[in-house]
Amino acid sequence: MRRPRPSYLWSLGLGLFLACALPTIGWQVISASSAVSVEQKTLLDQLADAQVVYLGETHNSVADHKAQLAIIRGLFEREPKLAIAMEMFQRPFQDPIDRYLAGEITEAQLQKETEYRQRWGFDWEFYAPVLRFAKQHQLPVIALNTPREVTKKVGRQGLESLTPEDYTFIPPLAEIDVSNAAYRQKLKTIYEQFHPGPASEEGFERFFAAQVLWDETMAEKIAQTVRQQPDQIVVVLAGKGHIEQGYGIPDRVARRLSQSSGKDQPFRQSSVYLNPTDDARKMANPPAANYFWTQPGSE
Repeated sequence: MRRPRPSYLWSLGLGLFLACALPTIGWQVISASSAVSVEQKTLLDQLADAQVVYLGETHNSVADHKAQLAIIRGLFEREPKLAIAMEMFQRPFQDPIDRYLAGEITEAQLQKETEYRQRWGFDWEFYAPVLRFAKQHQLPVIALNTPREVTKKVGRQGLESLTPEDYTFIPPLAEIDVSNAAYRQKLKTIYEQFHPGPASEEGFERFFAAQVLWDETMAEKIAQTVRQQPDQIVVVLAGKGHIEQGYGIPDRVARRLSQSSGKDQPFRQSSVYLNPTDDARKMANPPAANYFWTQPGSE
């Protein structure tokens, strides 16, 4: 249950939300499991009851980033205890993010100190509005991603190549679960598209291990955040591949948190797939996400 808010704050929040919602007119929301249209207000009300909300993006889609900001604003007006967790920053760089939010460094310094251009590289203005919103409202921003050096090492040499130092910002080996056969097949199909011909089985296994490590690292940090602040909403900005059908991050967060959740307060998470392709819409058992959020003409 979300705590009740004073009526004057609710009135103010409603006015601000309506102002923020105006640019989103024309967006369509559909329940992925039932293909039933959902009002945006209803969607936001339902998302506000979750502990973790995933907003799956295509990294270079302007429409996806506009949708993320609109959803974050709508959720903030419903529940101000909000944290934003971002795949775009790697876990060793949490300190400069915190210093930016505290007003101690500029955006330019944040980009430099997180090595944003080298490690992520997509247009800064895709994500800057979300960071500015977080700074304005003093919302925590959480660096999720695996250090690039570690991911590359696993992709080239496998999990067995990792040293104790490599585990500083990633989960222990026992928590890196590569047993999901459906996820393995999904990634193998992708791998074979880029490696035509008789692909090396050993090469695919390293690729798969690196992808799972990526997911598990982000899932571990999300779970830690929920445990520390169970009454806040954690909004996760990540690539669609990491949330599709729950195989990447969501199932791994649930694995960590469902056992620790009481029967009266089960762990709650929900996912929104932004501007889905026809292939994503056709995914079933499980569907690609809980909801599809589409801007006409964006596909």
